Amino acid sequence: MPDMPAVIVFDVNETLSDMSVMGGRFAETGAPSFLAKVWFSGVLRDGFAMTAAGDAEHFVEIATGLLRVSLTGLPLNRGVEDAVKHIMDGFDDLVLHPDIVGGVRDLKAAEFRLVTLSNGSAQVARKLFDDAGIAEDFEALLSVEDGPAWKPAPKAYLHAAQMCGVEPGHMLLVAVHPWDIHGAARTGLRTAWINRSGAPYPPYFTPPEITIGSLRELAPLLRPGS
Repeated sequence: MPDMPAVIVFDVNETLSDMSVMGGRFAETGAPSFLAKVWFSGVLRDGFAMTAAGDAEHFVEIATGLLRVSLTGLPLNRGVEDAVKHIMDGFDDLVLHPDIVGGVRDLKAAEFRLVTLSNGSAQVARKLFDDAGIAEDFEALLSVEDGPAWKPAPKAYLHAAQMCGVEPGHMLLVAVHPWDIHGAARTGLRTAWINRSGAPYPPYFTPPEITIGSLRELAPLLRPGS
């Protein structure tokens, strides 16, 4: 691959974190476990809508507000507010996908600069990395909460580039979300899509430069001469 990126930028929720635990949290309140994926997709949708309208709101505010809407009228085994708290506390139980620690250490050993760029709180990434023992491998944990807009708005990626002191073309975004890949590519970043499910890439989004099934595959592809 020509022109190696200087900075590897990681999305956090679902790309690094295994969010399957959230389904269990929903089930423990009496709600159907499948609602977890519907709810999280709705959180992203509403965050994107706020950005498109020129507004800004923190991830946790949208997540809790949409939970109250989603849980109302369901046969819960506790009050709605208690259910909301129980589900949101599930973010403290998130762990990294099995391929992440080794993949991060491979990239760090190859002397890439590593940062995150999340639509959620940087505290989620910090806890994940502290628990896994890789916090020191990252030079910055960036969040759109400290920037001008949610991803995939161009301003989000440009803010990350400015914070890292590089041009967008010197950054490589790693994400599982095609919408994130599309936004980054349209802003001039290099892109790597982690496709753990084997699903086809949506044809209406800008395709990724690199497609991998595991983060462990990335460092070898970025070696000079690869």
